[in-house]
Amino acid sequence: MIELKKLHHVAIICSDYEKSKAFYTNTLGFEIKSETYREEKRSYKLDLSLKGDYLIELFSFPDPPQRITKPEAAGLRHIAFEVEDVDVCVKRLTDSGIYVEPVRIDEYTGRKFTFLFDPDYLPIELYGQ
Repeated sequence: MIELKKLHHVAIICSDYEKSKAFYTNTLGFEIKSETYREEKRSYKLDLSLKGDYLIELFSFPDPPQRITKPEAAGLRHIAFEVEDVDVCVKRLTDSGIYVEPVRIDEYTGRKFTFLFDPDYLPIELYGQ
């Protein structure tokens, strides 16, 4: 068995680079660690950090194919972020015009959670109190 230390990052390919960049930075609060335009691929690579931890690698490519991203589809189910107060986050997001699913309670932990979607409908879970 190999010894994994931690999750390094999640790579996401977006269909609208500027829209996704604004969502992850302005809406979710990620900080730009580095941004590179790769001329040969006509592609941006944006490294995003949260509270100093590098977590997301956002890519753009010309005309990427669509992918089924509902939480129950095979493949990546969702990205989950722990938050202090789910209800406060939901209010801020909905006040900004972002649709958030109704808050649910985890039957095993008793903690609150909900889902929203990035501009390409990648499911994002908020999990907390």
